[in-house]
Amino acid sequence: MPNFVKFGVRTCLSLPWRSLPVVSTIPRTQIARRFSSKNAKNDTVKVKKDHGKGNNKVSGKFIFPLTGKPEVPTPPCAPTTVPGGSENQEKKSLADRTKILQVDPSTAGRSISQSTQVYRKEESPRSTQEQVGNEKPPQEPKDNSNRLYWLLLAVILLAGGAAVLQNYNFFDSKSPTIVVDDDEKKKKYRTPTTSMEIPKEVPYLLIGGGTASFAAFRAIKSHDPKAKVMLITDELEMPYMRPPLSKEIWQNTDTSGKLSFKQWNGVERSIYYEPDEFYIDPKDLSESANGGVAVVRGYSVKELDVVNNTAILTDGTEIKYGKVLIAPGSIPKTLEVFTSAPLAVQAKVSTFKSIDDYRRLLNVLEKAKSIAIVGGGFLGSELSCSLAKMGTGKKLQIIQIFHEKGNMGRVLPEYLSKWTTERVREEGVTVLNENQIVRAELSGKQVKLSLIDGKIVLVDHVIVAAGTDPNTQLAKSSNLELHPEMGGYIVNTELQARSNVYVAGDVANFYDQRLGRRRVEHHDHAVVSGRLAGENMVGLKKPYTHQSMFWSDLGPNLGYEAIGLVDSGLETVGVFAKDKESAMKVVQSSDGEHPEGVKEDDYRRGVIFYVREKRIVGVLLWNLFNRINIARKVINEDVDTSDWNEVAKLFHIYGGEEESKETE
Repeated sequence: MPNFVKFGVRTCLSLPWRSLPVVSTIPRTQIARRFSSKNAKNDTVKVKKDHGKGNNKVSGKFIFPLTGKPEVPTPPCAPTTVPGGSENQEKKSLADRTKILQVDPSTAGRSISQSTQVYRKEESPRSTQEQVGNEKPPQEPKDNSNRLYWLLLAVILLAGGAAVLQNYNFFDSKSPTIVVDDDEKKKKYRTPTTSMEIPKEVPYLLIGGGTASFAAFRAIKSHDPKAKVMLITDELEMPYMRPPLSKEIWQNTDTSGKLSFKQWNGVERSIYYEPDEFYIDPKDLSESANGGVAVVRGYSVKELDVVNNTAILTDGTEIKYGKVLIAPGSIPKTLEVFTSAPLAVQAKVSTFKSIDDYRRLLNVLEKAKSIAIVGGGFLGSELSCSLAKMGTGKKLQIIQIFHEKGNMGRVLPEYLSKWTTERVREEGVTVLNENQIVRAELSGKQVKLSLIDGKIVLVDHVIVAAGTDPNTQLAKSSNLELHPEMGGYIVNTELQARSNVYVAGDVANFYDQRLGRRRVEHHDHAVVSGRLAGENMVGLKKPYTHQSMFWSDLGPNLGYEAIGLVDSGLETVGVFAKDKESAMKVVQSSDGEHPEGVKEDDYRRGVIFYVREKRIVGVLLWNLFNRINIARKVINEDVDTSDWNEVAKLFHIYGGEEESKETE
């Protein structure tokens, strides 16, 4: 196919462009006669009249009339008789009737409209008609210019169309790219099959099927055992935990798609919170004497009427509720460089958030030899290390691309972020930090990524892990307030947005009594906020005072836990253990320079404090575990920070490394 495109290009380049006529406003007969004059040398030919000889000459040559027939020179005074007429008129010479402008060959085809012949008919209308009647009608010469235009247009269109098809990999693919419509899939497999089977009134309605909703219905059932709770989720899965999707689940020896993982203590656990038998069929919920929890899957809520306590589904179905929880989670971000790319490129680009994304990635890994992961945060770094370890025996190349100076650059101080990047490379990941993708296109069957530093990366698949946005699609239609900067629904300390309306998880923008207004996207926060919302939905009216934590694992030798405001933009103080008897203090300055006198080996174990206005607002435990409660106490209390070594002693960083990880 590329040879055919080259043929079309060569054909276009070989055409005699300069000698081609252009479209003009004068008749085609005149154009044909103009170009048939091969001996023309001047732009303007002056007509000379020789009345003595009675001949009209142009540069010594006879002038031919426009009919194409040579006319014998006639004396100017010779009368001309018109057959059938009653009047005799003196026929004027051709030179008096016509002014001829001759075309300069150097400008032929470019300025024809500027050298148009001008005709002046001075004879009476009658004489003109009679003269025309005596002459044969002019025969229009055959014009091949239009045929040439059509041929040229056909070649250009054919070559351009072939190039477009080649760009979309049309000729390399055995079958056309099939785009799976998630909405159609949900309509086919949703439960119940029709909205008519959904209860039209429930005491507790939970929007979202993730961790926050799961924690909420457990809290509700613990305080009201016979409560009737209904979850509505746009996914087709029962409630499940998301963190293992980028961590533990990839440690399975097989890639059969088994949705289970081994915990830190070696016990295997399902990714689903509860077995299917735990839940009740939605159509039986209303008549259940002991209540229960029903999960409506494959449906979405488009609007809340907070005045009349009514939820409206996308198909118009209305559900009355007593209390409602909004916990739809977050939506993965996409990048414009991929959304604007050809469809064939988009078919090889995906995000990673759900079980469906995990299953799609498993199918990709069956044939892929190289994968690019775009993003250097939690998900991008964890998934890169997990896939690199899993693909060691399969010779799978993992390339991580991000614009920060090091992995976890928005969380870790710069010196620790760069040190972490070296550990990620040791796991087998090719890290291209301080980089950015400027163009994505198809090269054969691979995706060609052009980077801002000039590098070219060819991969079989691309995973975008560039963060998430809170799913606040209900805000506008339901008249709920969003935070203009941090995003999320604005709620009070009891996680209440309006009367009988509660918010939990990623979409909750809550007021932290210790650290101010916040929005957190972590598993532990989803558990704690969901549980608190459920308790307040049954009337406990508890404030949100808990400091949630998060954790991450980047290989077997690197893991950490953190709590509070953990932001690399804050002032940080790191205390790392050199041996079992002494420690070394590291202060990260605001300009991000690497601390002097610090070796890489000194970052194996320690604690990092995040300071704002001389107060500890965040703590990160670097390869230290089972100490998160100590960190929570340090944040909630005004600990003396005059001696950082003394503060670090609270965490026993000089102890052995045999501590096991704390799990939720």
